[in-house]
Amino acid sequence: MTTTTPPALAWSTDNCQVARAMSVLGERSTLVVLREVFNGVRRFDDMQRHSGVARQVLSNRLAMLVEHGILTRTPYRPEGGRVRHEYRLTPKGFDLYPVLAAVADWGARYCADPEGPPVELVHRDCGQVVRAALVCDGGHHLDDNRQVVPRPGPGARPFGG
Repeated sequence: MTTTTPPALAWSTDNCQVARAMSVLGERSTLVVLREVFNGVRRFDDMQRHSGVARQVLSNRLAMLVEHGILTRTPYRPEGGRVRHEYRLTPKGFDLYPVLAAVADWGARYCADPEGPPVELVHRDCGQVVRAALVCDGGHHLDDNRQVVPRPGPGARPFGG
């Protein structure tokens, strides 16, 4: 490797956590479904009506999120109706909240209408807007993304190509 070659090229991406996460989360409709559940919309018909996701796509995304342990199906029976299901976040699903918050934060900054974003995430206790942030295990808040660098982790494997 030369000094201009990125060190990352020495390591395999076969077991990359980003690629694996995106194999679950990568479809636009998946994050839209998660947005709905995080916002308290748990029933299929409500979710479909509010999100605009096509019924079959929604059904597929919900099944996949249940299969991956991100959501659980909880039965309920409307009066006079058949048993239906609500979708609730598992602890694994709740762990995605910072991801959704980061996407919402980025979207508010770069994709919102001129008058601002239609939704703000706020701290329940003080009402202030919540921002996605990088914090290292040492407790340092990183205010410049360039302060973060990749390094091989415990699962790193040398690149064989």
